[in-house]
Amino acid sequence: MSCSTSPTVAHSSELAIDDDRSERTVGGRAAKSRMSRYYDDDVAYDEELAARLGDLLDGEPGLEEKRMFGGLAFLIGGNMAISASGQGGVLVRVDPAQSDKLIDTSHAELAIMRGRPMEGWLRVAPEHLRTKPQLAKWAKLGAACARSLPAKR
Repeated sequence: MSCSTSPTVAHSSELAIDDDRSERTVGGRAAKSRMSRYYDDDVAYDEELAARLGDLLDGEPGLEEKRMFGGLAFLIGGNMAISASGQGGVLVRVDPAQSDKLIDTSHAELAIMRGRPMEGWLRVAPEHLRTKPQLAKWAKLGAACARSLPAKR
């Protein structure tokens, strides 16, 4: 799989300044989470969903958590893989060549950002993420896509 970067999506470094840190618990363990000063301290995403994502991605080399897009994003090598979305459910990055097939064969929808459809970015509603296998499918796809991109640093 080759996951290309989309020229119409801003890179995470352009979306938030992450110089503040706070601790949170993921799966019963303390984890450092970068907090952007552009966000309120109020939680805008499903913390339980974020914890489940953290558990699924735990041990992934180069894994970071960053608040962005109103949710908590999981980045691999500086590239976003999946996010517990502030709009509910997840926002997941996939190979743009697979977008149509995934939309046709699952409950995913093409993400719309600032009124524009974004190839390679899908939204999955929370009712389709209730079980571990349902969520693991999207975490695996997002991680594979992020891993296939050049690391940012």
